[in-house]
Amino acid sequence: MGWHHTLRLLCVHFFLHSSLPFALPLCHLYQRDALLHFKNSFVLDSKASNPCHWHPIDSYYQMINHGESYPKTNSWYKDMDCCSWDGVACDGATGNVIGLDLTCSWLHGTLHSNSSLFLLRHLRNLNLFGNNFIGSHISSNLSAFATLTHLNLSSSSFSGSIPSEISHLSKLVSLDLSRNYFSNQISLENSIFTMIVQNLTTLRKLVLDVVNMSMISPKSFANLSSSLTYLSVGSCSIVGIFPDAVFRLPSLTSLYTYENDNFSGILPKSNWTSPLETLSLWKTSFSGEIPDSIGNMKNLAVLDLENCKFTGHIPSSMWNLNQLQVLWIDRNSFSGVVELYVSQELNLIYDTLEYTFPKLEVLQLISCNLTKFPHFLNSLKRLTQLDLSSNRISGEIPMWFWGISRDTLETLDLSNNLLEGGIQLLHWKKLSSIYLTNNSFHGPLPILPPSTYSFDASNNGFTGEIPSLICQVSSLLYLELSNNNFSRNMPLCFGNLTNLQSLNLSNNKLQGPLPHSLVKCGNLSTLDLSHNEFNDVFPHWLEARQLYYVNLRSNKFYGRINLTVFGLSFPALEVLIISNNNFIGWWPTQLFSNTSLGIIDLSNNKFGGPIPLPSPATYYYSIASNNITGKIPSLICNATQLMIIDLSNNSLTGNLPRCLTNFSTNLSFLNLRMNHLEGKIPHFFSSRSGLMTLDLSRNQFEGTLPQSLVKCRYLEVLDLSHNQIEDTFPRWLGTLPNLKVLVLKSNNLKDLLDIPWGAHLFPKLHILDLSNNNFSGHLPVNLIMNLKGMMNGENVQDTSLYMTRSFGLGTYENSVAVMMKGLEVELVRILSFLTIIDLSCNSFQGNVPEVIGHLHSLVGLNLSHNHLTGSIPPTLGNLTNLEWLDLSSNKLSWAIPRKLGDLASLGYLNLSKNQLTGRIPQDKQLSTFSRDFFGGNPGLCGTPLPKACPGNAQPLSPSWFNQKIVWMGYASGIVIGISIAYIAFEMGRPKWLMQGMRMLESRATEWMEKSKRKAIKFHGQ
Repeated sequence: MGWHHTLRLLCVHFFLHSSLPFALPLCHLYQRDALLHFKNSFVLDSKASNPCHWHPIDSYYQMINHGESYPKTNSWYKDMDCCSWDGVACDGATGNVIGLDLTCSWLHGTLHSNSSLFLLRHLRNLNLFGNNFIGSHISSNLSAFATLTHLNLSSSSFSGSIPSEISHLSKLVSLDLSRNYFSNQISLENSIFTMIVQNLTTLRKLVLDVVNMSMISPKSFANLSSSLTYLSVGSCSIVGIFPDAVFRLPSLTSLYTYENDNFSGILPKSNWTSPLETLSLWKTSFSGEIPDSIGNMKNLAVLDLENCKFTGHIPSSMWNLNQLQVLWIDRNSFSGVVELYVSQELNLIYDTLEYTFPKLEVLQLISCNLTKFPHFLNSLKRLTQLDLSSNRISGEIPMWFWGISRDTLETLDLSNNLLEGGIQLLHWKKLSSIYLTNNSFHGPLPILPPSTYSFDASNNGFTGEIPSLICQVSSLLYLELSNNNFSRNMPLCFGNLTNLQSLNLSNNKLQGPLPHSLVKCGNLSTLDLSHNEFNDVFPHWLEARQLYYVNLRSNKFYGRINLTVFGLSFPALEVLIISNNNFIGWWPTQLFSNTSLGIIDLSNNKFGGPIPLPSPATYYYSIASNNITGKIPSLICNATQLMIIDLSNNSLTGNLPRCLTNFSTNLSFLNLRMNHLEGKIPHFFSSRSGLMTLDLSRNQFEGTLPQSLVKCRYLEVLDLSHNQIEDTFPRWLGTLPNLKVLVLKSNNLKDLLDIPWGAHLFPKLHILDLSNNNFSGHLPVNLIMNLKGMMNGENVQDTSLYMTRSFGLGTYENSVAVMMKGLEVELVRILSFLTIIDLSCNSFQGNVPEVIGHLHSLVGLNLSHNHLTGSIPPTLGNLTNLEWLDLSSNKLSWAIPRKLGDLASLGYLNLSKNQLTGRIPQDKQLSTFSRDFFGGNPGLCGTPLPKACPGNAQPLSPSWFNQKIVWMGYASGIVIGISIAYIAFEMGRPKWLMQGMRMLESRATEWMEKSKRKAIKFHGQ
């Protein structure tokens, strides 16, 4: 045994001290300990390597492969030579650590300036790409690495400013500080960039994408090292003129300046002979013509001039670019681009295109105003990517198109055109990505090529069943068939698509139960089956552990949800939308507390029980229109990310938790309407509040209005109607710069509406409803004069049709109940141009102010059930957009102004129960309204009243022609036309309204003009 022991020691001595070349020295102990200390300063989190789940594009036709994402430091153990650890490289002669490659290693934590990492003074290569250092600053101690040649800190959540010490690394060959997104972009000052340019004379690769370079003078680029081969400064907010000297750098092969909207320049017109292979100026302000000198760029393989401001013709010298593989020149103002591709005079180019660009693989012609398929495509045999989206190409696809690049085409994008007819796709053997969205294709769904992994045919007119042959395309990852006319059941074989990650079948007519074969789709991450007719229980059996988005909205799902299985089946769930179904049962209060759910929408079901608390990560939370009971727990305020809270239309009781008014700066929408809440509204609204909508209507709140609401500077909608609030008119709300809707009806508000002269209040108000209160005195002339938002649409910048807001994957729609044509109507979505004043059912006295006639955008005016006297002001005839006018139940006298008959949009007029006299004007459409709207005025006569005016014959019954005009009077208004599709009468929704809902919405803008023209036409007749 002694002899064997001695031999073993001799062998160890030999391998440690031999001078043979294969005897490597061990890592130094202090460097090993420094690495272990560095490892232990972080936790491992797979989400820290999110950038590693996609490959940053190095060119437009190949990807950089950063290798597998895994925790490399798991192989680091104290009893092992650190030179053998993953990601560690050592000098063969000295044993010093000279390389540290920890790309995509799951590191999560703060990289401190005193980190043991900086003890590794011999480092030449440091790569920390794809980790999460959660806002750490780039340390000035990097200057300790005097021999560093390669430094990559990209995509690792660094923040702050780039330190000047970076410029001390004079041996750097490659520097990448790109794509750090922690809270803001990291920034680079002009003086430091100048030092980098001057000192790093050996630099060959410089990548600064998404670094804030707004302070940089573009002149500094002219001094870049002549050895530079790769420069990328995309999305850097650079402002100014790019020096064309950069294009002439003798070694530069790749230049990216994309997504700098205010970065301008021109291409060199002469002496342009650099070895450029890739040039990307996408979405910059480069302008002028493409010079003939571009033909000298013999090595150019990628030319991306998309979305710039180039003009003029495409130079013929471009045909010298025989190495070109990618050509994107769309979204410019070329005068010859369309003619180049479709002119019949350029058949020679068609015939020679294959030989002109023999290596062309990617062709993108987005928004080039093409109206037909460019025939030269028939000559391209090597295309891998073809993008003709967002043009005006119409008609059916020509038969020859199905044969182009049959053996090579991989991506086809025909979206956003005017194409129709059927689809054939089988001829392309390698086609993997197909985008047909937003056309008018119809008929059955085409049979997909077997290599397809992404297929988007949404927003078309495809009909029939989803064919079972689609189950044979096992490579499918993304399938988008939303907004078509598919019907019947889903194919039972859907489970064969085992690679499927995203499935969207929303807005079709699919029905029946879900196929249980979907359980085989274990990679599913997105499932959208909303707005169909599926009749099934909740699919908790899916067991898709990667599923993060589930949308089952507006179907016929029913029954209880197995909550035990629910929690186990969807551990990654972030979005749960199951509204507008028939689910029952109740949710345990703490069920969502330990989840990552950002959106929880359980509205419009039959859930009961107490409020289920949202997750701390939730930002959209709606349990509206259920049978939820009990008090609102103050624990709801622990969810500080909440932007939307909708607890409306339930049976909640008790006081409003004080914390709800100031617990978060994120909260934008708080809707608690139609409950049984009571007590006082908390008087603690914060000046940091982001609140945009506050709806506490139809409860039992009492006390005074909280004046701290004036701190909510973003408030747009305030509805406190149908409560028991006792106060005076809150004119202090008029200082809110964005307030558009103020509804205080059915409370105990009283006294005068006193507004001082010269006050600039309520500048954007569109809807003012103070009805059913105890206001008295004269109508508020000064208030009316302040309503600039109702005067010709002044100060109105919102061009959207409805007052809706989008948040991440969710959208919130404001709603309000208004009196419209004598009925209380709930507008589920508020039209952004809807302008209404309702002061009815108060005790106002005196005359109707003539200044109301200045509110030219006014759509509805209700002053009924007051004590108004005097005459109807003729200035009301100036309200050309007025759709309903109710002055009934007052003490108005004198004659009806003839100008009211000029209001072509007026569809409802109620002047009953006043003291009006004289003849109802007969030469306008006033005589077409119902007699009930003029009754209760003993002094009125003429059609439609049975009482004849003196000296006239008894009026005849209306003819069919008059009846036609009556219908036009009622249908003329676009606001009524659109809004009626979204109303919910308290007595229920008539079926005929629901059937016309979608048609009315989609044609809203068209109806606006048509209805007015028809009304004017009939009025003229």
